[in-house]
Amino acid sequence: TVSVLYWCRRSTTMDWEENAPVVIDNGSGVIKGGFAGEEQPRSVFASCIARGRGGNEGHVLVGDQAQEATRGYTLNYPVEFGIVNNWDSIEMLWAHMYDQLQVDPSNQAALVTEAPLNPKANREAIATTLFEKFNVPAMQLQIQAVLSLYSGGRTDGLVFDSGDGVSHIVPVFDGHTVPLAIKRVDLAGRHLTEWLMKLMSDETDRAFTTTTDRELARIVKEKSCYVAANFDAELEAVDASKEKHETVELPDGTTVTIGRSRFGCPELLFDPSLDDHQSKGIHELAVESVESCPMDIRRALLSNVVLSGGSTMFKGLDTRLADEIRTLTTARAQEDVHVFAPGERKYSVWMGAALLASLASFAAQWITKADYDEIGPGVVHQRSNALDYVRR
Repeated sequence: TVSVLYWCRRSTTMDWEENAPVVIDNGSGVIKGGFAGEEQPRSVFASCIARGRGGNEGHVLVGDQAQEATRGYTLNYPVEFGIVNNWDSIEMLWAHMYDQLQVDPSNQAALVTEAPLNPKANREAIATTLFEKFNVPAMQLQIQAVLSLYSGGRTDGLVFDSGDGVSHIVPVFDGHTVPLAIKRVDLAGRHLTEWLMKLMSDETDRAFTTTTDRELARIVKEKSCYVAANFDAELEAVDASKEKHETVELPDGTTVTIGRSRFGCPELLFDPSLDDHQSKGIHELAVESVESCPMDIRRALLSNVVLSGGSTMFKGLDTRLADEIRTLTTARAQEDVHVFAPGERKYSVWMGAALLASLASFAAQWITKADYDEIGPGVVHQRSNALDYVRR
């Protein structure tokens, strides 16, 4: 059950500027919370709410407990395609996170990550929720792709950020995005898991169709799947030899032996038409993004292609992406292409935010409650990623 915090009713005399800011990376699949200046998030759980029905009516589960709920509950993922769709659920998730961090929100500033081209109303709702529901003294919004670069000490690069609900290709130069060149594809971890369920159902004698099966497929995806250097050649190799097959033991005690499914799953990133998605492959979108940028920054982007997010953890993704980009660029540009796959990229957005929020030079960027009271929710467009924001 959820015990929603009523920190907003409290008053405090503590100086929030002396306390480490709270950093929140609000992913479609996983929420990460922790403190500025630390290397890893302390609170990591599923971005999921389960509301009881029937005999469980009135009962609410949050996070990992919600994700594990089966019969008698309706699941809600309040962040869909990187955008919040249910603010009551977000309140519950943030309350749960603050509970785990064991801090009073009114004593610490909050830095929240946001998707590129986040809708105006969504940005304002984040500010309203933090200031009015959690009574934070100050807040900021920062774009996820930029933060990924910061975590690796970069300010220039082309970021392929792929989490659970959405993927983005974002060109960043001198710490600022190039909004008109950002590419979004509604294909990420959740969709890859569903695709793997179809592939394993075809390859094995077991049908993967239920909610429980989805969780099993997710585990197989993270443990066994990889990106083929050459998809067609890998198909021939796996059909010719059992060496490419792997027997995976599932949490329910059963086993499945898979071959094609292991590399067929992430191949969807390069060829979405395999599952009837109306999108171009990530390599094509990457090149389109670079070609939409000014000529004088393209070399800097191609030489710093950075992977970010849990759905970029597949072995071989960096090498394949670099090879595919080279096939679409000029001979001269091919020499510039370098793809970086930081080992910590699953948490690189949060890590970049934690680093940024800890800098003394960032202190002047906080939007305070006084700023919010004076200007209203629209203050976030003036003070958060102001150079990156495009009015819509």
